[in-house]
Amino acid sequence: MALIYSRFDDLPLSESLQSGPYLKKVFLMTRFASLLLIGILTAVSAWAQGKGVDKTGERVRDSGTAGNGTKTTTGTGPGIDFGGGRTQVVPPLPNPYRITARRDAILKAVADVMRDRKLIVDEAASRPQDGIIVSQPYTFIKGAVIAKTELGRYADISTSSDRGWTRGRYTLTVEVQPIDGKSANVSVNAKIEGRTDGATGAEWITLRSSGVAEDEFLSTLITNITGGPPPGRVE
Repeated sequence: MALIYSRFDDLPLSESLQSGPYLKKVFLMTRFASLLLIGILTAVSAWAQGKGVDKTGERVRDSGTAGNGTKTTTGTGPGIDFGGGRTQVVPPLPNPYRITARRDAILKAVADVMRDRKLIVDEAASRPQDGIIVSQPYTFIKGAVIAKTELGRYADISTSSDRGWTRGRYTLTVEVQPIDGKSANVSVNAKIEGRTDGATGAEWITLRSSGVAEDEFLSTLITNITGGPPPGRVE
């Protein structure tokens, strides 16, 4: 403010205060200084606010840079994977399944896999000349405590879950149909049965297969023939 009044220091105090032009100049200079100060404050506030918006925008842009929603150049690594750690559901194998091998080699492998899985080939029911091998019934579970749970993996027991299951067994029928001299379609069908021990004695009830027994056998057969698991499977 010293600059504002410096020009009028040489005037007597009484004259300065009573002078009309002097008062007018003081009013105009004071108003100008006030407007200038307001303008400076407004500019500083807008600059600070604009800088804050830019930082926020940068954070928003950073958060959307990576494919999983997190910028990978910030040093935090990949974003949160909400599906990580979950057990992946493996789709069942095609049934019938095409295998590149001669029919006789596949039939031999079927018999070998049955033996390894403690299945006994039913010689009377099997027809190797037609490409059909049938196993004898194999009891895969015993005991009333766990029979229901394990039987529920291999068969649909929803319509008869209130029964007192004590055992479960299945019979496999494997059919090999040649496509040409180098490949064949292999189909596996399982007959699942559950046993109940009631007042009238033991009773075996045929259940609808869930496809687990067929898929397990096919996967083992493919591994035996090709030397490796089917695509999408691990040993």
